[in-house]
Amino acid sequence: MSTNPRGLESQFAGFDLLATMVAVIQPDGECLFANAAFENVMRLSRRAVVHGNLYDWLVDASHLREAVAGVARNAYSSSRFDAHLRRNPQHQQRNEEPLPVQVIVSQIEGQALVLVELIENEQQMRQDREERTLDQVQATKELVRNLAHEIKNPLGGIRGAAQLLAMELQGTELWDELAEYTQVIVHEADRLQSLVDRLLAPHRRAQVVVDVNIHEVCERVRALVLAEFPRGLAIVRDYDTSLPDFRGDREQLIQAVLNIVQNAALALQPRIAAGDACITLRTRVARQVTIGKQRWRLALELHVEDNGPGVPAEIRDRIFFPLVSGRDGGSGLGLTLAQTIAQQHQGMIDCESEPGRTDFRITLPLP
Repeated sequence: MSTNPRGLESQFAGFDLLATMVAVIQPDGECLFANAAFENVMRLSRRAVVHGNLYDWLVDASHLREAVAGVARNAYSSSRFDAHLRRNPQHQQRNEEPLPVQVIVSQIEGQALVLVELIENEQQMRQDREERTLDQVQATKELVRNLAHEIKNPLGGIRGAAQLLAMELQGTELWDELAEYTQVIVHEADRLQSLVDRLLAPHRRAQVVVDVNIHEVCERVRALVLAEFPRGLAIVRDYDTSLPDFRGDREQLIQAVLNIVQNAALALQPRIAAGDACITLRTRVARQVTIGKQRWRLALELHVEDNGPGVPAEIRDRIFFPLVSGRDGGSGLGLTLAQTIAQQHQGMIDCESEPGRTDFRITLPLP
């Protein structure tokens, strides 16, 4: 077969649709084709990747050499092992850690070439985590909806009985002594009713679907939060202005992003007082994204990143559950509602956190 790069690009163009890195190499390691995912991870153009040597891109290439040699001589059809991939080996940054990957080496039928697929361990772990989160949130959502409906009826009865009792007591000698108690019952019943209404809010309101620009959403949220925290907090924009509009409920999306940014601002209170609090709103396009077991060709990613203390480790896996909060006095509903709104737009929210950096990533499919 021809090793003309243009001919190979045409023959293996289908690999550009994959989210995993794919390279077609000769037995000596020379790369003849690399897909779009490989370009993105390596941060190199395809022209720069092609004709490089794949063995140079691994920290320890011994397993890859053995596997390629075995596949090339037809000793076995495929091999799988773990390795560490250097990011951009030509311009390796000193502080950049190699990327843990799973390597799959396979034969290409009828050709003296070898197919190498590299799957990021982090990507696989993230997909597993997303699937668990979606399943847990769905189960919790059904539980909360059923529980909220069960609470509403007796709650109305309690409030009504307290009001009737207050009416009976008025004008009697017991009124001065017991009026405060009936008022407490009515007040607490109203508070619980408000909590239940907030739990049910995303399921009650019909979506108003319009064309949405994610940067208009970000600017609205930015203005609202800066009005609440006018000093000591910087909200940095890092937008990819090439992102297209998409169909969605603008007001719901504003509420979802606002919940996350407000949470970040509240977690940054000590740094706001010191004057060095920072929240970054970053938008990017993502390709070949899997959300809830469904594959999307294009998606937008909105990152809300702050330099706060991080999410406490003991609740990190449960922050999207109702009534789970890492802040004293927090209701634990803001992130739950944000996740529900994202799911109603066929997207999802996930979080990576460590002291000094917390990143909430909202992923929404694009048309």
